[in-house]
Amino acid sequence: QAATDTTSDEGRDAIGKDINKLLDQLNNIAKQTNYNGTTLLQGATSASAAAQLTFQMGETNADTITTTAGVRANVSGLSLAGLKSAAKSGSTAFSAAAARGFMATVDTAINTLNAWRADFGSTQNQLESAVRNQMTQQTNIKAAESVIRDVDYAQESANFNKQNIISQAGTYAMSQANSIQQNVLRLLQ
Repeated sequence: QAATDTTSDEGRDAIGKDINKLLDQLNNIAKQTNYNGTTLLQGATSASAAAQLTFQMGETNADTITTTAGVRANVSGLSLAGLKSAAKSGSTAFSAAAARGFMATVDTAINTLNAWRADFGSTQNQLESAVRNQMTQQTNIKAAESVIRDVDYAQESANFNKQNIISQAGTYAMSQANSIQQNVLRLLQ
């Protein structure tokens, strides 16, 4: 909008103030986005880039996922300092021609942000997939343990009764055999 020749100087000043505030917010987001105190979108200072982040996702030291190093999603990291300075200065430095010149800078910054966003998104998808895989493995291990530990009580009761009947039949047969021997001994006496 500021690149249009029909925009007044006052309009460009208002647009410049809006751009300045939006770029301040970009710096705030980069500064405040952290996980457990680790900044994700810039280094510890706005001048430094975020370090490469490595996430452990398995049981061995090789089971890791790594992000791209060098993320610096703030005004200086995205080369938007010139736009911020011009927008802050007002219509004297923020003419229609200057605004047209900054459009390529903004496009480059958006492409850079999209690349970092894609990297973080793919890393997040990898981590979520690894978590789902670990949960499936845990479920399978618990199911296998359950099969090993749990007894089929109906089948085991039937086996117990069968063995009990066989044992009783054997005892009865032995008693009958002993009885016949005693009868023969009585007859011989």
